[in-house]
Amino acid sequence: MERRRFLLCSAAALAGAAFPSVARANVPTAYSFDIAPPMDSGDSFIKWMQANRGENPKFLAQRWTRFQVLRVNKDLWDERNMRAFLFTPREEFVLPRNLGRTYDHAFLDIGFGVTISGPHVVGRMTSTIDVKFGEKVLEIGTGSGYQSAYLANLTDKVWSIEIIKPLAERTRGVYDALIARGYTEYKGITSKHADGYYGWEEAAPFDKIIVTCGIDHIPPPLLQQLKPGGTMVIPVGPPGAQRLLKVVKEQAADGTVNVARSDIYRGKIVPFVAFTKLEGDVIKGTHNK
Repeated sequence: MERRRFLLCSAAALAGAAFPSVARANVPTAYSFDIAPPMDSGDSFIKWMQANRGENPKFLAQRWTRFQVLRVNKDLWDERNMRAFLFTPREEFVLPRNLGRTYDHAFLDIGFGVTISGPHVVGRMTSTIDVKFGEKVLEIGTGSGYQSAYLANLTDKVWSIEIIKPLAERTRGVYDALIARGYTEYKGITSKHADGYYGWEEAAPFDKIIVTCGIDHIPPPLLQQLKPGGTMVIPVGPPGAQRLLKVVKEQAADGTVNVARSDIYRGKIVPFVAFTKLEGDVIKGTHNK
């Protein structure tokens, strides 16, 4: 989840919060959904990724260590999500001052009143929606771009909405710079600045939806834009006391729609900052009822 503080930083502070570019070398091997790094040992993983992705061995070692913890904690549920995590260079989506904590369990500040989500939450939420190649996925809350980058290793059809305009523009720039260096999987990400409560009607319907801010109800537009049989993961509940829900839209033969809910953390409270809303061009208030 990309947590949002309700009050935004000053324009001067925002302008200074630029993303780094750590692995500056171009990717040596063309991307394909059919290739995967070794998962049997850290040494073989690092060697393969250096040869095929040109990434920094220091961060690759940290990524492998965190990957091992995610597997033990069952935050990654299958080999496809394991591959997606291992292929996503989280170091490209954090601020320079936080590079030493890139693969920590914690949320990290990225400026604009937003944090990059912890790897465990990203892994658990993404595993929950079980994205298959070719499925259309909508993300509400682009933030740093890390979640979208992860999704782009599962499918070539990702749409992402960010409510903070300068952040949306900056993150689009991160994607485009990475694409130019050979991370061509990010060509599958379409992004825009908008109020995510209303979804992306022109691109709907979606097979999967992932929401990264807390709200006290499921937004009707998002439910309408979810395909029958589709899955959404969303934090629902009162401010600061949400539960992460898996929402499955079921449609009977007679057209009746039913929504099945289940808690992916088995009742554990997971506090999220509120789902804010736009009034004109200004972020003002929340979408809580």
